[in-house]
Amino acid sequence: MAGTAMSLVVAGPAGAAGRNKPDIVVIVFDDLGFSDFGCFGSEIETPAIDALAKAGLRYTAFDTKAICSPSRAALLTGRNGHTVNMADLAAGEGPGAEARSATTPGVMRRDAQMLPDALRRAGYATFAMGKWHLAPVWEDGLPGNNAHWPLQVGFDRFYGFKMGWDDQYRPRLIRQNEAIGQPDAPGYHFSKAIVDESIAAIDGTPKDKPYFLYLALGATHAPLQVPKPYVDRYRGRFDAGWDSLREARFKRMKAMGILPEDCALPAANSGDRRWADLSDDERKVYARYMETYAGFLTHADEQVGRLVEHLRHTRRLDNTLILVISDNGGSAEAGQPGSFDQLYPPKPADVAKLAADLDALQTHHIGYQRPWAMLSDTPYRRYKGWPHLGGVRTPLIASWPAGIRDAGAVRRQAVDIIDLAPTLVEAAGARFAGTLDGQAQLPVAGRSIAATFKSSSAPDPRPVQYFELRGNRAIRLGRWRAVAVHRLGTRFEDDRWALYDLKADPAEARDLAASMPRKLEELKAAWWGEAKRYGALPLGEGPEYVRKLDRYRDAFLPD
Repeated sequence: MAGTAMSLVVAGPAGAAGRNKPDIVVIVFDDLGFSDFGCFGSEIETPAIDALAKAGLRYTAFDTKAICSPSRAALLTGRNGHTVNMADLAAGEGPGAEARSATTPGVMRRDAQMLPDALRRAGYATFAMGKWHLAPVWEDGLPGNNAHWPLQVGFDRFYGFKMGWDDQYRPRLIRQNEAIGQPDAPGYHFSKAIVDESIAAIDGTPKDKPYFLYLALGATHAPLQVPKPYVDRYRGRFDAGWDSLREARFKRMKAMGILPEDCALPAANSGDRRWADLSDDERKVYARYMETYAGFLTHADEQVGRLVEHLRHTRRLDNTLILVISDNGGSAEAGQPGSFDQLYPPKPADVAKLAADLDALQTHHIGYQRPWAMLSDTPYRRYKGWPHLGGVRTPLIASWPAGIRDAGAVRRQAVDIIDLAPTLVEAAGARFAGTLDGQAQLPVAGRSIAATFKSSSAPDPRPVQYFELRGNRAIRLGRWRAVAVHRLGTRFEDDRWALYDLKADPAEARDLAASMPRKLEELKAAWWGEAKRYGALPLGEGPEYVRKLDRYRDAFLPD
């Protein structure tokens, strides 16, 4: 990597004289599906994100780790979650006592240098703003009990919340290493606040010093919270329901070039109710849930727009490399009826009461109905936490006016979230250390995608990528992808695998396992090899509180 790093460093814009290294902004949405941005086919208004895509590149084969913590660990280390001991959520989540040691599952290893540390050693100021979700519950930020907090892994500044989700109006805030309580300022919203903090941090950075901003939004994770005018602007737009709107998105995605013309749309997910089968009250209430989700996203997009406009106004935008992603697909965690007032486990919405008082959705914690996640993940099967593309695939946008010339283009290379850190290190002319403070560091598994910035014909950064979460498995090997959903309480050897040809069938609509058994066996063998290499063995079924929910049972229902 070091031998090619400087090839990406470009001349800076006016106002950054004498500095060639780009500023870097990574924007992470939460639980946002592949097709939720306007520039990926959505009916939701995201003009700021769309403008970044118009000025840059959209990647249509970008995969994550399907849930929050493993994806963020991979993003910030360039390693797979299993390798760095983050195969599932950060330690201590869920009920019950848990061991508290460096080897407890969900406690990040300390021999995997993180991206902010690598960039800071190359001269960058480093800022983390927003959700963290990479520290165990028991770390409180005090000296000696904060090893996995942002400032201890390479960031100069942190403002945000620690765990997986929080109230967007009254989050439990942390500044640096100190809990500062819940805000009580009128009009406070987390999305706006973290952009305000980001702008202040950037403005405090000398123009001849590059910065790295990790902007991790709470949007669009539940609770869906946004001022009422943003919800009202979508009144009626989702009345057609998730089935019809999914078809409409699918057509737009083809027209935009996100999907090829011959792409087939998989059948609706087994276990999901059809919109036509709902009562009038259910359609009324459920549509309002999605109006809230859409307003939440549009409000977050406005905050991104404020940040971009500030960079433009201060003449830093031209040499700013901006990546926009989501950490996993749309979330089905609120179930068929959606949640109201309680998220984990979800308390089902009382449709009769809400039909008479839709404004109650503004004042309680809510999560949208599971089939809306199917819409968010168009055209793919399933949702967050699943091994199908609906769980792992999200949008990726790369914008860098001084470094990307093919403005508005689509890239189809297979990219994994572990590939982003090596890309940013290369762009910065930095490197990941082989040894740090006398300790050998774990090898970086990802590979830079910088070549794709310049060429649509650049090869995939790596030919193979495995996936495992809670016993559910997948592997991509070139154009082929195999998927196995695990049934609780059964032997992993008995799991049924599906096989897909992503070149001919990019949405995983046609299972070829029965007709191509040798190819399937090749992929299964490759999975075992990669799983052993990266520490995904032995297999397990996930934490007890997750097993109780049995979220994958609908995979075993007839279509």
